[in-house]
Amino acid sequence: MLGGTEFVGRAVVEAALGRGWEVTVFHRGRHEAPRGVRTLLGDRTAVDGLAALDEDPGAWDVVVDTWSAAPRAVRDTARLLRGRAGRYVYVSSCSVYEWAPPAGYTEQAAVVTGASADSGTTDYARDKRGGELAAVDTFGADRSALVRAGLILGPYENVGRLPWWLNRMARGGPVLAPGPRDLPLQYIDVRDLAEWILGAAEQGLSGPYNLISPQGHTTMGGLLEACAEVTGGAAELRWTAPQVILDAGIEPWTQLPVWVPPGSDLHDALHAADVSRAVATGLSCRPVAETVTDTWRWLRDIGGTAPQRPDRTDKGLDPEVEARVLAGAAGV
Repeated sequence: MLGGTEFVGRAVVEAALGRGWEVTVFHRGRHEAPRGVRTLLGDRTAVDGLAALDEDPGAWDVVVDTWSAAPRAVRDTARLLRGRAGRYVYVSSCSVYEWAPPAGYTEQAAVVTGASADSGTTDYARDKRGGELAAVDTFGADRSALVRAGLILGPYENVGRLPWWLNRMARGGPVLAPGPRDLPLQYIDVRDLAEWILGAAEQGLSGPYNLISPQGHTTMGGLLEACAEVTGGAAELRWTAPQVILDAGIEPWTQLPVWVPPGSDLHDALHAADVSRAVATGLSCRPVAETVTDTWRWLRDIGGTAPQRPDRTDKGLDPEVEARVLAGAAGV
């Protein structure tokens, strides 16, 4: 496991340990690795940062890589491991598709141009696409799998989406709930993503896979009502029309995490992917209530403040803005 101490990487490690697998974690040492793994320390961005991995005599059935920055880091690691690993699974993103992919897009949709396996950091979409190219160029199409994940939620989240909603519900009072209530959502619980990745390695799968729940796995109502219930029921959801929210200058996805207005390119791109290929190869998604409950339990266990990746923007709505919009909506 390249990484393995945070969010997706940690979930993959825990799932592998749960299957009785022997796991080696190569990471920078900024966070404690899960118990039961063998640890190698190094920084892929530093000169000689792969030395510990290079000098180690180990060989592995599969390498899982979640890298999100300069693609050349994937290239260098893949080249180093090409003769010592059976498969390379790269956790990519649906962001690699050319904007904006239409509703129902499959893995055959057009991808961004200008990406290179040899480049430094550019932007998220091209960095992820460059990582894909590095994995395939080095391990070949038959020994590499590209996991194009969509919205990822669940325990260990360090992006700030579900933790923000949970903490907002815990504060109670009137909550700006972005409508419509039956707006369909697509996301993947990080643990379901991890299990699919390990299953893909066992099956010897290759090529790209959209990895999100089936369309409409839950709704905005299902998600927020589960958040309100698990945090004690003190929150009062005030369902608000999309246009009211947009007219107030509130930014979808970031200020109101997960939500994007219906009928928009953004909704088609984030919540309307075709995942039939992943489902046919074993993707199984747990109920939203389980994801919310387990995330809330984890959040309380760590004191209520979720870790935040420094390369991701802050999420959430200012309480004064929320109160102003709710007051205006009530007066209409």
